[in-house]
Amino acid sequence: MGNVVDELREVKRSRYAVAAVFAVHGAVTGSFATRVPWIQDHADVSAGQLGIALAFPALGASVAMPLAGSVSHRFGARNALRGLIALWTLSLVLPSLAPNLLTLCLALFTYGATAGMADVAMNALGVEVENRLGRSIMSGLHGMWSAGALIGSAAGTLAAHLGSDARLHHVLAAVVLTVIGVLSCRWVLDLQPAEDEEPPPRFALPPRSALLIGAIGFCAVFAEGASLDWSAVYLREQLETSAGLAAACTTGFTLTMAIARIAGDRIVDRFGAVRTVRVSGVLAVLGGLLIVVADRPAVAMSGFALMGLGIAVVVPLCFAAAGRSGSNPSLAIAGVATITYTSGLIAPSAIGMLAQATSLMVSFCLVTLLSCGLVAFARVLRPGDRAKISRPEAAAVPDPRP
Repeated sequence: MGNVVDELREVKRSRYAVAAVFAVHGAVTGSFATRVPWIQDHADVSAGQLGIALAFPALGASVAMPLAGSVSHRFGARNALRGLIALWTLSLVLPSLAPNLLTLCLALFTYGATAGMADVAMNALGVEVENRLGRSIMSGLHGMWSAGALIGSAAGTLAAHLGSDARLHHVLAAVVLTVIGVLSCRWVLDLQPAEDEEPPPRFALPPRSALLIGAIGFCAVFAEGASLDWSAVYLREQLETSAGLAAACTTGFTLTMAIARIAGDRIVDRFGAVRTVRVSGVLAVLGGLLIVVADRPAVAMSGFALMGLGIAVVVPLCFAAAGRSGSNPSLAIAGVATITYTSGLIAPSAIGMLAQATSLMVSFCLVTLLSCGLVAFARVLRPGDRAKISRPEAAAVPDPRP
């Protein structure tokens, strides 16, 4: 009994440690996003050149994420996460140092590569902790990422309001976040490969199961990217609202996503991954329809809020399902992450090009159509429904809830 209690204590401690790492990861993203205008001025690039440069983080992530499994196998999960999260937090300083377009692209490629590898490592550990607890935690972990992004954005907004140099701001933020991230890794599970376990290939294509799960993630992230980047524009251009109200729509969308993710684990535990995603898809579709038919701001804002609620838990459940879909969780998670990063890369530009050719309303008809995919293909997330899984680790650790 003593061993079971000790293991439970270790797993719960690891859960909070991984949650802190998720928050740190999100805080780096929020810190960077708020200083993009300063970085653009410092690098002396046009809006079009900046758009090109901002594609490089996703490119870097897509190239580097398949390597994460090899890194974890070689160094162990704890050491790998410690090193990768440190590289990610420290890479925050690079974009603000770039003096021109070429160096900015290289800096953002490195920034994205370290982000993607750390993302795979922390999600793989999150899935393992979830398995051992025997209940959903991935939605809450991604909620912590959203909370970290909001904190990083708030700090960046304050720094920009005070007129501070982004180089100084990002150096200070990188130091603080590196310390928090590295210290948090001290309490994550120290997973080591078995002696007879074959090392994964240094670079490998994702398994087929990850492609199917990633398709669900693609739909959700496409809707997320479209809503984040175009919700304010939609209200300004389609409904002729004020800039303040348009910005509030984007903030409301972000908040509904964060709240839904933090609350999502209990819903997943009660109804399972498949039913949760089907209902989430229905909410997203209803939100998209409200956006498309909106004739006043309140209707459109309600639509974006429903969209946020509908897609919030999908990506966490995709990672959870990928982690249980085969013998190599890191490789499957890397595959899903690559697909979702790609979706995030193409969504804003695809919406813009379609809007230029037709209208923003037609663009969000496409978003609504993709949201239907969440309902239609939710069954591929069945590996993420722990009611269908029997693992010795999960059986050994009792449910800690009263």
